[in-house]
Amino acid sequence: MNFFKLKENNTNVLTEIYAGVTTFMTMAYILAVNPDILGGAGMNSSAVFTATVLAAVVGTLCMAFFANYPFVLAPSMGLNAYFAYTVAKEYGWEIALCAVFIEGIIFILISFVNVREAIFNAIPKNLKISVSVGIGLFITFIGLKNSGIVVADESTFITAGDIGEVAPCLTIIGVIIIGVMSYYKVKGALLWGILITYAMGIGCELIGWYQPSPYTPSLIPESIVSLPPSITDINIFTAFESIDFGEIQFFDFIVVLCSFLFVDMFDTIATLIGVSEKAGFVDKDGRLPKLKPALLADAVGTVAGAVLGTSTTTTFVESASGVAQGGRTGLTAITAAGLFFVSLFFSPVFIAIPSFATAPALIVVGLFMADSIVKIDFSDFTEAIPAFLSMVMMPFTYSIAEGLVFGVLSYVILKLLTGRKKDVNIVMCVIAFIFFIKLFV
Repeated sequence: MNFFKLKENNTNVLTEIYAGVTTFMTMAYILAVNPDILGGAGMNSSAVFTATVLAAVVGTLCMAFFANYPFVLAPSMGLNAYFAYTVAKEYGWEIALCAVFIEGIIFILISFVNVREAIFNAIPKNLKISVSVGIGLFITFIGLKNSGIVVADESTFITAGDIGEVAPCLTIIGVIIIGVMSYYKVKGALLWGILITYAMGIGCELIGWYQPSPYTPSLIPESIVSLPPSITDINIFTAFESIDFGEIQFFDFIVVLCSFLFVDMFDTIATLIGVSEKAGFVDKDGRLPKLKPALLADAVGTVAGAVLGTSTTTTFVESASGVAQGGRTGLTAITAAGLFFVSLFFSPVFIAIPSFATAPALIVVGLFMADSIVKIDFSDFTEAIPAFLSMVMMPFTYSIAEGLVFGVLSYVILKLLTGRKKDVNIVMCVIAFIFFIKLFV
């Protein structure tokens, strides 16, 4: 355990294990969602499940051993939808997988030349803090949406759901359970909240309150153990063999490649900023030690995921749940990676845990991350407005990257228009220019 430097990070083995289990539980939904989304692109859903698990294991272990950070990686939500519903729909999943693979290789190369590290360090401290708060709001919104507490509405876009239904009701109870346990400083409060909420859901199904259907599957798994499906028909080698490059123009492929590269880069940077700020890893100058190996782990995870047969692998914002539980080292990541590997053989059980059972943890984690807002200097409007836009645009656009776009653009514009050019470095100007092009071209 000396490798993880537990004492130096003011943690212990039990806390790290609790944190790892908690992170895994809050993001285990990807094991059900990713196969469903990529299955819609014509890929074998069962094989995608195996690829999803293995990509998460490889990427997370890289993070643990390269950077000794408690961050967990898995195929990205958002990018998997772009993969399936945009690229694969137009050109086929083989082309999409090829683009992800090449994007990952590019990521590895630019990680060695410190491009992403320079971008991270160029972002001002107030903006970094606002990203942490924005991710908290974003995570909370995901929890509210997944549980049905917040639903779509034609007139107002979103509105309150029917709290009398099973999922919203149990989610609220789960939040209360976590709140009480947190008040009494119960170790693993987030994890216990998930498990108790899930157990209550099973009870509701047994008494007939929760009715399984094609849209709401049974909470009781049909089996406990199953062998992992083969990935032979979806891996990168199979994709390359079947690609007809005549189906896509060179420029179109470059656009697809850049889209993956852009979203992956800034989602990863924004996530690392937010979760690292909450964990206390960011130093007084707003820099993250061991950023280079953390970014390299993310890049290697993407390449590994593409080789195995899944969409872009990135650091998950749900890592914040483990950080909130006290996770501070790579031992947290290794614990989560181990549980991902175990899920290969117990997939029916893990997939049966519904989103309303993990939603209470996501909602409370949002609270934990939002408390950083008191560190933002709201007295200076050239700092406050960019921070505010960054915070609110993440949940409102359902995108971490978009929040960062609006925050950076407004920061640079306000500083230049108020004569405070010294506050803007060349890297921020370049980033703002790229963001500007993205918005209007």
